[in-house]
Amino acid sequence: MEGKIIVSGKRKEAIARAVIKTGSGKISVNNVPYIHLEMIKRLMIEEPVRIAKENFGDLKYDIEVIVKGGGQEGQIEAARLAIARAFVAAMKKDDSKKAEQLRKAYLMYDRTLLVADIRRKEACKPGDSKARSKRQKSYR
Repeated sequence: MEGKIIVSGKRKEAIARAVIKTGSGKISVNNVPYIHLEMIKRLMIEEPVRIAKENFGDLKYDIEVIVKGGGQEGQIEAARLAIARAFVAAMKKDDSKKAEQLRKAYLMYDRTLLVADIRRKEACKPGDSKARSKRQKSYR
């Protein structure tokens, strides 16, 4: 693979942008190596990496993820979606059969590694304070 590939992932209000290029296998989230993240966050980000390593051995790609918006959980899920998509995109450039094999492995493990959860916050209705709340009636 020559150059770099940019992919994105979304979850709730969080948007992650991952840049993958050939390198030594470093993965960073918001300019912090993922090894230095908290345990549960590190395990969630490690899932797509571990599956790719199980199928193809040691992968020589550097991934840099920038996540904005949302809360911690949404940011981590958006980052893992972006990382998984980045691996598939990089494999597709090198070998389309390997990319398809990796894609199937991700889908068998967890569909949310490749397919974004499209649910978003419902819009507020005119004249109301929330999406579902209604005005109280005082005449009963």
